[in-house]
Amino acid sequence: MFKLTINESIATATLDRPPVNAMDYEWVNTLNAALDEVDRTRSVSVLHLRSSSKIFCAGADLALMQRLVATPAGCDEMVELIRKVQRALDRLEGIGVVTVAELGGAALGGGFELALACDLRVASVKAKLGLPEAGLGLIPGAGGTQRLTRICGEQVARRIILGAEVVNGEQAAALGMVHWAVEPENVAAFTSDLVARLGKLPRQAIAASKHCIAASYNNPADGYEMELRETRALYGDPDSQKLVQAFLAKSVSR
Repeated sequence: MFKLTINESIATATLDRPPVNAMDYEWVNTLNAALDEVDRTRSVSVLHLRSSSKIFCAGADLALMQRLVATPAGCDEMVELIRKVQRALDRLEGIGVVTVAELGGAALGGGFELALACDLRVASVKAKLGLPEAGLGLIPGAGGTQRLTRICGEQVARRIILGAEVVNGEQAAALGMVHWAVEPENVAAFTSDLVARLGKLPRQAIAASKHCIAASYNNPADGYEMELRETRALYGDPDSQKLVQAFLAKSVSR
Protein backbone atom coordinates (compact mmCIF):
# COMPACT_ATOMS: atom_id res chain seq x y z
CA MET A 1 0.00 0.00 0.00
CA PHE A 2 1.28 3.49 0.78
CA LYS A 3 4.64 3.35 2.55
CA LEU A 4 5.63 6.74 3.94
CA THR A 5 9.14 8.01 4.55
CA ILE A 6 10.06 11.51 5.69
CA ASN A 7 13.43 13.15 5.09
CA GLU A 8 13.47 16.66 6.51
CA SER A 9 10.97 18.69 4.41
CA ILE A 10 10.19 15.91 1.93
CA ALA A 11 7.64 13.15 2.52
CA THR A 12 7.52 10.27 0.05
CA ALA A 13 4.47 7.98 -0.15
CA THR A 14 5.32 4.92 -2.22
CA LEU A 15 2.55 2.72 -3.59
CA ASP A 16 3.59 -0.87 -3.02
CA ARG A 17 0.83 -3.38 -3.74
CA PRO A 18 2.03 -5.54 -6.64
CA PRO A 19 1.28 -6.07 -9.38
CA VAL A 20 -0.80 -2.93 -10.19
CA ASN A 21 -1.30 -1.12 -6.85
CA ALA A 22 -5.04 -1.81 -7.01
CA MET A 23 -7.33 0.18 -4.72
CA ASP A 24 -9.15 -1.51 -1.82
CA TYR A 25 -9.98 -0.73 1.82
CA GLU A 26 -6.37 -1.07 3.00
CA TRP A 27 -5.25 1.21 0.16
CA VAL A 28 -7.56 3.94 1.43
CA ASN A 29 -6.62 3.38 5.08
CA THR A 30 -2.89 3.62 4.42
CA LEU A 31 -3.36 6.76 2.32
CA ASN A 32 -5.25 8.38 5.19
CA ALA A 33 -2.55 7.26 7.63
CA ALA A 34 0.12 8.83 5.43
CA LEU A 35 -1.84 12.09 5.26
CA ASP A 36 -2.23 12.05 9.06
CA GLU A 37 1.54 11.78 9.45
CA VAL A 38 2.24 14.57 6.95
CA ASP A 39 -0.29 16.78 8.75
CA ARG A 40 1.47 16.14 12.08
CA THR A 41 4.99 16.71 10.76
CA ARG A 42 5.17 20.47 10.39
CA SER A 43 8.64 20.40 8.83
CA VAL A 44 7.22 18.76 5.69
CA SER A 45 6.43 21.07 2.78
CA VAL A 46 6.15 18.57 -0.10
CA LEU A 47 4.54 15.14 -0.49
CA HIS A 48 5.87 12.99 -3.34
CA LEU A 49 3.60 10.14 -4.49
CA ARG A 50 5.29 7.41 -6.50
CA SER A 51 5.15 3.67 -7.18
CA SER A 52 7.60 0.92 -6.36
CA SER A 53 6.73 -0.73 -9.68
CA LYS A 54 6.39 0.34 -13.29
CA ILE A 55 2.62 0.86 -12.96
CA PHE A 56 1.56 3.84 -10.85
CA CYS A 57 -1.98 2.61 -10.13
CA ALA A 58 -4.39 0.74 -12.38
CA GLY A 59 -7.50 1.65 -10.37
CA ALA A 60 -9.93 -0.46 -8.37
CA ASP A 61 -9.20 -3.98 -7.19
CA LEU A 62 -11.04 -6.04 -9.83
CA ALA A 63 -11.49 -9.09 -7.62
CA LEU A 64 -13.07 -6.91 -4.94
CA MET A 65 -15.31 -5.24 -7.54
CA GLN A 66 -16.40 -8.62 -8.88
CA ARG A 67 -17.42 -9.76 -5.40
CA LEU A 68 -19.22 -6.54 -4.49
CA VAL A 69 -21.22 -5.98 -7.67
CA ALA A 70 -22.63 -9.51 -7.58
CA THR A 71 -25.36 -8.57 -5.06
CA PRO A 72 -27.44 -5.48 -4.23
CA ALA A 73 -25.82 -5.29 -0.79
CA GLY A 74 -22.42 -5.53 -2.42
CA CYS A 75 -23.26 -2.62 -4.71
CA ASP A 76 -24.09 -0.51 -1.65
CA GLU A 77 -20.76 -1.50 -0.13
CA MET A 78 -18.96 -0.54 -3.35
CA VAL A 79 -20.54 2.91 -3.25
CA GLU A 80 -19.37 3.32 0.35
CA LEU A 81 -15.83 2.34 -0.63
CA ILE A 82 -15.89 4.92 -3.41
CA ARG A 83 -17.14 7.47 -0.88
CA LYS A 84 -14.14 6.67 1.32
CA VAL A 85 -11.82 7.15 -1.65
CA GLN A 86 -13.51 10.47 -2.47
CA ARG A 87 -12.93 11.71 1.07
CA ALA A 88 -9.31 10.57 1.10
CA LEU A 89 -8.62 12.30 -2.22
CA ASP A 90 -10.33 15.45 -0.95
CA ARG A 91 -7.91 15.36 1.99
CA LEU A 92 -4.97 14.88 -0.38
CA GLU A 93 -6.09 17.79 -2.55
CA GLY A 94 -6.49 20.12 0.41
CA ILE A 95 -3.46 19.17 2.49
CA GLY A 96 -1.22 22.14 3.25
CA VAL A 97 1.85 20.95 1.35
CA VAL A 98 2.72 20.70 -2.35
CA THR A 99 1.76 17.26 -3.65
CA VAL A 100 3.54 15.73 -6.64
CA ALA A 101 2.50 12.58 -8.50
CA GLU A 102 5.27 10.73 -10.34
CA LEU A 103 3.61 8.72 -13.13
CA GLY A 104 6.30 6.44 -14.46
CA GLY A 105 3.72 4.05 -15.87
CA ALA A 106 0.00 3.49 -16.24
CA ALA A 107 -2.39 5.57 -14.12
CA LEU A 108 -5.92 4.58 -15.05
CA GLY A 109 -9.36 5.03 -13.49
CA GLY A 110 -8.94 5.53 -9.76
CA GLY A 111 -5.19 5.69 -10.24
CA PHE A 112 -5.50 8.76 -12.42
CA GLU A 113 -8.09 10.19 -10.02
CA LEU A 114 -5.38 9.92 -7.35
CA ALA A 115 -2.99 11.82 -9.61
CA LEU A 116 -5.61 14.49 -10.36
CA ALA A 117 -5.95 15.15 -6.63
CA CYS A 118 -2.25 16.13 -6.52
CA ASP A 119 -1.06 19.67 -7.19
CA LEU A 120 1.51 18.65 -9.79
CA ARG A 121 1.88 15.67 -12.13
CA VAL A 122 5.00 14.39 -13.90
CA ALA A 123 4.45 11.59 -16.42
CA SER A 124 6.54 9.40 -18.66
CA VAL A 125 5.84 10.23 -22.29
CA LYS A 126 4.91 6.56 -22.68
CA ALA A 127 2.65 6.28 -19.60
CA LYS A 128 -0.96 5.29 -20.26
CA LEU A 129 -3.32 7.76 -18.59
CA GLY A 130 -7.08 8.12 -18.54
CA LEU A 131 -10.49 7.56 -17.02
CA PRO A 132 -11.87 4.64 -19.08
CA GLU A 133 -14.76 3.69 -16.78
CA ALA A 134 -17.46 4.50 -19.35
CA GLY A 135 -16.23 1.52 -21.34
CA LEU A 136 -17.32 -0.66 -18.40
CA GLY A 137 -20.68 1.09 -18.08
CA LEU A 138 -19.43 3.08 -15.07
CA ILE A 139 -18.15 6.57 -14.30
CA PRO A 140 -14.95 7.84 -12.66
CA GLY A 141 -16.79 8.40 -9.41
CA ALA A 142 -13.95 9.16 -7.00
CA GLY A 143 -13.79 12.78 -8.10
CA GLY A 144 -12.64 12.21 -11.68
CA THR A 145 -15.56 13.93 -13.41
CA GLN A 146 -15.12 16.98 -11.18
CA ARG A 147 -11.33 17.37 -11.11
CA LEU A 148 -10.63 16.67 -14.77
CA THR A 149 -13.29 19.20 -15.78
CA ARG A 150 -11.92 21.79 -13.39
CA ILE A 151 -8.29 21.21 -14.40
CA CYS A 152 -8.60 20.75 -18.16
CA GLY A 153 -11.96 22.27 -19.01
CA GLU A 154 -15.18 20.79 -20.29
CA GLN A 155 -13.94 19.95 -23.78
CA VAL A 156 -11.07 17.77 -22.61
CA ALA A 157 -13.16 16.18 -19.86
CA ARG A 158 -15.88 15.20 -22.33
CA ARG A 159 -13.31 13.78 -24.73
CA ILE A 160 -11.47 11.70 -22.13
CA ILE A 161 -14.41 10.59 -19.95
CA LEU A 162 -17.21 10.16 -22.49
CA GLY A 163 -14.85 8.56 -24.99
CA ALA A 164 -13.20 6.32 -22.37
CA GLU A 165 -9.98 7.48 -24.01
CA VAL A 166 -6.55 6.46 -22.81
CA VAL A 167 -3.70 8.76 -23.88
CA ASN A 168 0.05 8.66 -23.46
CA GLY A 169 2.00 11.10 -21.32
CA GLU A 170 2.94 13.35 -24.21
CA GLN A 171 -0.70 13.67 -25.30
CA ALA A 172 -1.76 14.20 -21.68
CA ALA A 173 0.67 17.13 -21.33
CA ALA A 174 -0.71 18.71 -24.50
CA LEU A 175 -4.24 18.40 -23.08
CA GLY A 176 -3.24 19.83 -19.69
CA MET A 177 -3.83 16.54 -17.84
CA VAL A 178 -0.23 16.53 -16.56
CA HIS A 179 2.28 19.33 -16.13
CA TRP A 180 5.37 17.65 -17.55
CA ALA A 181 5.96 14.71 -19.90
CA VAL A 182 9.46 13.26 -19.63
CA GLU A 183 11.33 10.42 -21.30
CA PRO A 184 10.85 7.21 -19.28
CA GLU A 185 14.47 6.97 -18.16
CA ASN A 186 14.39 10.55 -16.84
CA VAL A 187 11.09 10.58 -14.92
CA ALA A 188 12.52 9.64 -11.51
CA ALA A 189 15.42 12.10 -11.70
CA PHE A 190 13.24 14.93 -13.02
CA THR A 191 10.68 14.40 -10.26
CA SER A 192 13.38 14.11 -7.59
CA ASP A 193 14.89 17.45 -8.65
CA LEU A 194 11.43 19.05 -8.69
CA VAL A 195 10.59 17.73 -5.24
CA ALA A 196 13.96 18.90 -3.86
CA ARG A 197 13.28 22.41 -5.14
CA LEU A 198 9.76 22.44 -3.74
CA GLY A 199 11.05 21.13 -0.41
CA LYS A 200 12.90 24.43 0.10
CA LEU A 201 9.65 26.41 0.11
CA PRO A 202 8.03 27.32 3.45
CA ARG A 203 5.01 25.24 4.33
CA GLN A 204 2.98 28.17 5.63
CA ALA A 205 3.19 30.00 2.29
CA ILE A 206 2.28 26.84 0.38
CA ALA A 207 -0.77 26.20 2.57
CA ALA A 208 -1.94 29.82 2.26
CA SER A 209 -1.48 29.77 -1.53
CA LYS A 210 -3.48 26.54 -1.83
CA HIS A 211 -6.32 28.00 0.24
CA CYS A 212 -6.52 31.00 -2.08
CA ILE A 213 -6.33 28.91 -5.25
CA ALA A 214 -9.16 26.71 -3.94
CA ALA A 215 -11.24 29.80 -3.22
CA SER A 216 -11.07 30.74 -6.90
CA TYR A 217 -13.30 27.82 -7.81
CA ASN A 218 -15.09 27.08 -4.52
CA ASN A 219 -16.14 30.65 -3.78
CA PRO A 220 -14.63 33.12 -6.25
CA ALA A 221 -16.23 36.15 -4.58
CA ASP A 222 -14.28 35.42 -1.39
CA GLY A 223 -10.97 34.67 -3.09
CA TYR A 224 -9.59 38.21 -3.00
CA GLU A 225 -10.52 38.66 0.66
CA MET A 226 -8.89 35.33 1.43
CA GLU A 227 -5.69 36.55 -0.23
CA LEU A 228 -5.70 39.55 2.08
CA ARG A 229 -6.34 37.43 5.19
CA GLU A 230 -3.59 34.97 4.28
CA THR A 231 -1.18 37.78 3.42
CA ARG A 232 -1.75 39.41 6.81
CA ALA A 233 -1.19 36.10 8.57
CA LEU A 234 2.02 35.39 6.65
CA TYR A 235 3.45 38.86 7.31
CA GLY A 236 2.95 38.15 10.99
CA ASP A 237 4.67 34.76 10.81
CA PRO A 238 8.27 34.84 12.14
CA ASP A 239 9.59 32.41 9.52
CA SER A 240 8.04 34.41 6.69
CA GLN A 241 9.43 37.62 8.15
CA LYS A 242 12.94 36.17 8.16
CA LEU A 243 12.67 35.12 4.51
CA VAL A 244 11.32 38.51 3.43
CA GLN A 245 13.88 40.45 5.44
CA ALA A 246 16.74 38.35 4.05
CA PHE A 247 15.49 38.90 0.51
CA LEU A 248 15.10 42.64 1.03
CA ALA A 249 18.51 42.99 2.65
CA LYS A 250 20.13 41.18 -0.25
CA SER A 251 18.19 43.10 -2.90
CA VAL A 252 18.65 46.56 -1.40
CA SER A 253 22.40 46.06 -0.96
CA ARG A 254 22.92 45.42 -4.69
